[in-house]
Amino acid sequence: MEKLFNPKSVVLIGATDRPGSVGLGIAKNLLSGKNKRKIFFINPNSKKVLNQKTFASILDIKEKIDLAIIAVPVKFVKQVCIEVCQTNVGSCIIISSGFAEAGREGAILQKEIKELFLENSISLVGPNCLGVINPSVALNASFAPEMPKQGSIAFLSQSGALIDSIIDKSLLENFGFSLMVSYGNEAGLSLNDFLKIANDNKDTKVIAVYLEEIKKGPEFIKIANEITKNKPIVILKGGKTQEGRLAVQSHTASLAGNEKIYAAAFQKAGVIEVETIRDLFLISQALSIYSTRSAVAGWPASNVSRSDAGWPAQSPAGNEAGWAILTNGGAVGVITADWCSRFGVKLVKISQNNPWDILGDASSEKYQTALISLLRQKEISGVIFCQTLQTMTDPLQNAKVIIEAQKQFLDKPILPLFLGGKITKKGSDFLSKNGLLNFNEPRDIALCAKFLENKTASHY
Repeated sequence: MEKLFNPKSVVLIGATDRPGSVGLGIAKNLLSGKNKRKIFFINPNSKKVLNQKTFASILDIKEKIDLAIIAVPVKFVKQVCIEVCQTNVGSCIIISSGFAEAGREGAILQKEIKELFLENSISLVGPNCLGVINPSVALNASFAPEMPKQGSIAFLSQSGALIDSIIDKSLLENFGFSLMVSYGNEAGLSLNDFLKIANDNKDTKVIAVYLEEIKKGPEFIKIANEITKNKPIVILKGGKTQEGRLAVQSHTASLAGNEKIYAAAFQKAGVIEVETIRDLFLISQALSIYSTRSAVAGWPASNVSRSDAGWPAQSPAGNEAGWAILTNGGAVGVITADWCSRFGVKLVKISQNNPWDILGDASSEKYQTALISLLRQKEISGVIFCQTLQTMTDPLQNAKVIIEAQKQFLDKPILPLFLGGKITKKGSDFLSKNGLLNFNEPRDIALCAKFLENKTASHY
């Protein structure tokens, strides 16, 4: 898989200068990593693309090629694939669409191409996909509009368009990815293969998945069950309704299957199933941050107290442990407690009230004293820190209080809920720069608390 995710040489078949084209998008993305690898462009109708010499065919390149990317109209794909196999490249991505998702003729063509790559023992991604991205080695072998930041979430998606939008969202919200894979029609490598790759990837702490169909169910359950002993898998399943299942067939030629069957399979495999795109990445971010304290900028890895062989480690107080809510607004404490109850998040009994309302005039010093007091109590496994915006509230200083407290109590997550907008932004930005999430809704913070305290796969 090194030749796919960290190639030393890449050839793009279908490179072009045409504005708005897939070939141009991929060419630009590949050149952004030109210091890491050799880049070759194939276009028989043009001498240069982006001021780089082109070749008429991959057969004209005499150097060894690790990765070939095919982005030509479907009618030319088979011949290009034959030439790619003649050169014995290490791996191949077929971006082009018009295969099984387009009907019977496309399905026949896809089968022929699949057999061709199998005969030549060449790893194949696609067809009908966006490509792959590995930010750690500056590889953007896709036509995504931007390169995502480096992070600890591997995102595997049957949909390429979803990856595009998630990259845009991640750049705004300051979270990153270890790997991104659009696997399309799975004529070659499948979701199961990419799950194993993400599990072996040292930068990956959480695996997020969007899927429409699992083609090898028993194998998926076996693989996922092993992975989730060490790394969480969070899945969003498309095609649960009759209307959704019909849409899936024209999207990636998949058979979406029965919702209850998939839910049972996910439960058996030990994965977390979510219902929205928002929850997919909210929970993935929370798990990636709080699975180890070393994920947070400047936090000492040597002091990590959570287990490397589980996510997360059990609370030091065992079954008697639970969460505490700290708030300067009674209403937000009540609403958060309601959501905790709905999601089965245990609020521990302590000497103070829980939620503990320190009132609207609470200064940062008062917040700090209360927070440290809670964290020192052995029965408290984590704190939900709620801030509403009053005249005397200092969001930036409160954010600093949270960061400093989290450094002292590495095994007890502090989940910030800073409600507000313009004025609150200074605090939420500081949290983000220091590797923590700011939650915007009581429901979201309770949901993440549920999965942080419970290693058992669940669906809400």
